[in-house]
Amino acid sequence: MQHASAIPVANSHARPSAYLGLMKPHVTVLLLGTTLAAMVVAAGGLPRAGLIVAALVGGALAAGSANAINCFWDRDIDRVMSRTRSRALPAGQVDDAHALAFGLSLGAASFIIFARFVNLLSAFLALAAIVFYVCVYTMWLKRSTPQNIVIGGAAGAVPVLVGWAAVTGTVATPALLMFALIFMWTPPHFWALSLVLRKDYERAGVPMLPVVKGERSTCQHIVVYVVLLVGISTLLTVTGTLGLLYLGVALLCGGGLLALALKLAWSRTLRDARLLFWCSNYYLALMFAAMVVDRVVLR
Repeated sequence: MQHASAIPVANSHARPSAYLGLMKPHVTVLLLGTTLAAMVVAAGGLPRAGLIVAALVGGALAAGSANAINCFWDRDIDRVMSRTRSRALPAGQVDDAHALAFGLSLGAASFIIFARFVNLLSAFLALAAIVFYVCVYTMWLKRSTPQNIVIGGAAGAVPVLVGWAAVTGTVATPALLMFALIFMWTPPHFWALSLVLRKDYERAGVPMLPVVKGERSTCQHIVVYVVLLVGISTLLTVTGTLGLLYLGVALLCGGGLLALALKLAWSRTLRDARLLFWCSNYYLALMFAAMVVDRVVLR
């Protein structure tokens, strides 16, 4: 009786954090950072505070919606993978139907906030990102092709379009170049992680590139994509959007990332795969921070 009475208390305390976990806040923070950077670059300075708050709240809800619905759809494979079996749905902390309703509600709230306090273009872009991530990536590509993250990664690049549209009401060339940067960054970032989790993905039947093509091919793909990423990152300076400070950071950070990718291709060790994965997070953060400094401080 004592053990049984303790369970509801633990669950009641865990429920808010369980719902927050469905939103994957650790992923959302990076997306919001790119959104804010795109807004600052588009405005040539800090946009008005109300617009920033509305865009970031709407963006957080949109990302949370996509992630919560992803958790609902992938709950079967999450139970199999050691990295994800402690999530709210596999752990039984949240009812399946409640998780789906939560995700859909977040998406609706996001659209309303963008449409009411920002503009319709940003609202529809955020909605498109949710639909693409859920329907194209989660429901189709993830379990059907090793190119899943290449195509599906586009959803994670949409926040820069949302941020730019929030300020200007349009989607211009610099926003598309930021989109291309994140789009090209996503595959090597997640392939490095999938090398670490290869056995998990294999057990779950998810055809990530290391499972289908092996470690050597995956490492070669990572090097190719990092080279393309470095090339694309320079276009924001070539087109005149950003200056030499940004270009210097792009070349320095890109060179470092390429060195790590080449080291991984040579060693093919889990240690180097983990190192590349974590450093790629810092790479993206530094790149967008450099955009803000170059655009605002030096101009």
